[in-house]
Amino acid sequence: MKIRDLTDLAGVPERQVRYLIAEGFIPPPRGGRANADYGEDHLTGIRRYTKLRELGFPPAAIKLLLQAREGAPFTVAPGITLVVDPSLIGSGAQSGPLAERIIELLTDLLKDTRHDLDSAANQD
Repeated sequence: MKIRDLTDLAGVPERQVRYLIAEGFIPPPRGGRANADYGEDHLTGIRRYTKLRELGFPPAAIKLLLQAREGAPFTVAPGITLVVDPSLIGSGAQSGPLAERIIELLTDLLKDTRHDLDSAANQD
C-alpha cells in the first residue's frame, strides 16, 4: 500500500509515519523511496506505538521496550502484574480467549487449598 493508504488506515499524518521510521519504531518501506510500499507490519507498528503512547509510555521507554523484547508490564491489581509481549500490543489479537485463559489461571493460582488439604487429612 502507498503511504496515503497507510495514513488513512492508521489515522496518523504522513509526518508521524516518517518520524516512526526515522526513530526505528517501524521498518522502512519496501521498494525504496520512489516505489515505497507499506504493509500490515507497518500498520501494526503504528498501532502499537500509538497504544503505548496512549498508555503513557514516552518514546524513549517504547524504544527500550521494543528492543528488550521482555514485555510491557501492566499492574492489574496489588500483587498482580500482566507482562505483555510488545508484538501483541496493537496487533488486533482477539482478547476474549486470552481473558478466559487469564481467568482460569488466576482462579487456579488464587484458590484456597487449605480447605482441600483439611478434607483430605480428615479422610485418613
